[in-house]
Amino acid sequence: MLNNNTICAIATAPGGAIGIIRISGPKAINIADRIFRPVGSTLPLSERKAYTLAFGNIVNTNNDVIDEVLVSIFRAPHSYTGEDSVEISCHGSAYVLQQVMLLLTENGCVPAGPGEFTQRAFLNGKMDLSQAEAVADLISSTNKATHDMAMSQLKGHFSNELADLRAHLLKLTSLLELELDFSDHEELEFADRSELYTLANDIHKRLLSLARSFEVGNALKNGIPVAIVGNTNVGKSTLLNHLLHEDKAIVSDVHGTTRDFIEDTTVINGIQFRFVDTAGIRDTDDVVENIGIERTYQKIQEAKIVLWLIDKQPTEAEIEDIKERVEGKKLIVVRNKIDLTNSSLDNSSSAKPTIQQLFIGEADNSKFKTQNSKLPIVDISAKYGTNIPMLEQLIVEAADIPQISESDIVITSVRHYSALLRADESLQRVIDSMNLGLSGDLLAEDLRMVIDYLAEITGEERITPQETLNAIFSTYCIGK
Repeated sequence: MLNNNTICAIATAPGGAIGIIRISGPKAINIADRIFRPVGSTLPLSERKAYTLAFGNIVNTNNDVIDEVLVSIFRAPHSYTGEDSVEISCHGSAYVLQQVMLLLTENGCVPAGPGEFTQRAFLNGKMDLSQAEAVADLISSTNKATHDMAMSQLKGHFSNELADLRAHLLKLTSLLELELDFSDHEELEFADRSELYTLANDIHKRLLSLARSFEVGNALKNGIPVAIVGNTNVGKSTLLNHLLHEDKAIVSDVHGTTRDFIEDTTVINGIQFRFVDTAGIRDTDDVVENIGIERTYQKIQEAKIVLWLIDKQPTEAEIEDIKERVEGKKLIVVRNKIDLTNSSLDNSSSAKPTIQQLFIGEADNSKFKTQNSKLPIVDISAKYGTNIPMLEQLIVEAADIPQISESDIVITSVRHYSALLRADESLQRVIDSMNLGLSGDLLAEDLRMVIDYLAEITGEERITPQETLNAIFSTYCIGK
């Protein structure tokens, strides 16, 4: 699967003061030597030690200087890819970088495909498959939580956990298979069943713990979905603009301005949220607006947190409707337009039930449940930004995201999550088979399946299909 081409690519984003070109492969140093002329020394790159820098010029076939550069040398196997590698640090000019790339290809380099450097690192045993995927997560990390999750995986914490699980499973599988070799002696049991049962249950708990972390990991990686809902003209678009700190949505006094959802992300307290401004809810004969309202209900279903924006005391019918829509989700009632002196949100009248009472009710069997049996309610002015920080704090609390550190193992990949679930299903069959007193050959087969599913995650001791590798590495940027 690993070809012998020497590849090259621009590894830095355009527009910077410095641009780096990476070269990797068996001829990397020799090809770099053909276009590099050292300054202050006659020693070619091929005769220099690894981990050294050389200063000089990149020249074309006419010996015209293209740029003054620094060249870093890495020798196999002690490089990122495990191959001989060179990094040329040029000035960031797009013209300079393209000219250097042209010279490299003319001298035998092949332009790298997306993720090919990291793919070579995986194929050369410099990292396992889960660590290779963590490189992409690290590049795309947007906050401390996603950075720490990616670093934890890149450092091998997840891989080490899986390696420990697989080591125990392999030991017991080999003992079960040894029993099969002595099948004519039915009384022989090399694998102690009580030990196997205890271990299987322990691994079952660890697999479930890893799988459950996916909910948090996926939310942090892709952003926690928050739907802003309410009647028309209550200030949803204005609130969205405040939360995003930009004028993303059109603001107008005309009812039904937002006819489709508007979505964008922002980071609050180190957590990424994906806010959705939805079409205003009202009775209307407008066909297009009704489609937007249906999409509003769909976004409520997809959200983890719902901000119900109101500018007047809601009716009991409106409350019952929103209760049905947000059951099982975190709801925050946001009372807007407190800057208006004639606000109709005043609940001071003792004869008038408050929103809290209408939602929670007096009985413990109320259908709507919130943490501590109290509905979060915040008064704001979306127009002037009053109490927006208070609302943001309530949103963070509703997200209920635990503190993530580099030592924590949090699953962020759907592929890993799926493999863990399949491994646990196979392990559950092992446990069920032991409860039924089934033979060792059935136990061994299911244990092998558990090992195979775990191997899918790291790419170890199992041939990973080319399609899987292509799907993973095609999402990388060129030069990584």
